[in-house]
Amino acid sequence: MIITQTPLRIGLLGGGTDLPGYYREHGGRVLNCALDKYVYVIVKQRFDDDIYVNYSKKEIVSRVEDLEHELVREAMWMTGVTRGVEITTLADIPSAGSGLGSSSAVTVGLLNALFAYQGRQVSGLELADRACWIEIDRCGKPIGKQDQYIAALGGIRDIRLGPGDDVVADELGISAAGRRALQQQIMLFYTGITRSANSILAEQSANIEDTRPQLDILRDLAGLGAERLRGGDVDAIGPAVRESWEVKRKLASGVSSEEVDLAVSRALDAGASGVKLTGAGGGGFLLAMCPVERQRAVRESLAGLQELPVKLDRLGSRVILNVQRDIWS
Repeated sequence: MIITQTPLRIGLLGGGTDLPGYYREHGGRVLNCALDKYVYVIVKQRFDDDIYVNYSKKEIVSRVEDLEHELVREAMWMTGVTRGVEITTLADIPSAGSGLGSSSAVTVGLLNALFAYQGRQVSGLELADRACWIEIDRCGKPIGKQDQYIAALGGIRDIRLGPGDDVVADELGISAAGRRALQQQIMLFYTGITRSANSILAEQSANIEDTRPQLDILRDLAGLGAERLRGGDVDAIGPAVRESWEVKRKLASGVSSEEVDLAVSRALDAGASGVKLTGAGGGGFLLAMCPVERQRAVRESLAGLQELPVKLDRLGSRVILNVQRDIWS
């Protein structure tokens, strides 16, 4: 039996510039941090040759190609695990439309678990690269490349993409005090609105030529945020988040809504330095960057939304249980 634990994430700055239609020509940049909320993947040997997959539904098939769960199907093909297993995925938060990178965390966690089941140890960079290939090339998802790298590697990362197809995901290496200060300012609130990011991201991709000035600003804000954090200036992130949200709302029609705009305004009026939806937008979790002394007021301003306390994760996807034995021999 193998169990992997893979972190979810918050894209602080630069989201949207990791889409290939932009970064391949102009270069993208994202400031991203992993959270202590996780996707778990369990892979268990079975007595027979059937394949059992448990998620929001249960599948029982005899051939990999018959699986409806495309991420499981492609990860099994890639790793060579094609029969006689039961695979279960679990998540700490609602996995559909959270804006916390849950889909990519599932893909990375699946690959990590299935490679471990085969007796192979794969680096975080290889896990991220293979997860990108599954989601973007095999499954045709209109997504970028930030989520896979932060899920595989963890930490607080300055992710630079292109020009071309190269990805560099540097750990910021800030001090323990700086990490704690950033962590203390992060507040997450669940809007209760779930949505598929695919339609928003597809519209963003189609709009890239028209929204290039906005994407340039988002990329540069990510670079500014990374440099400020390296210098210990945690207070610079909130205002950058605030500016980036005003820019990002212009990338596609479904990024925000009247309900979200009202919540953002209330939190800013209560003392948050920057507020935005995580992920592509449309719903999921609201991120508020806020000095500790104003957090009570922000909680009161968003009293109708459930808060999710979070800390930062440093390790990325890892195997937390590995019982390697052939139980039927």
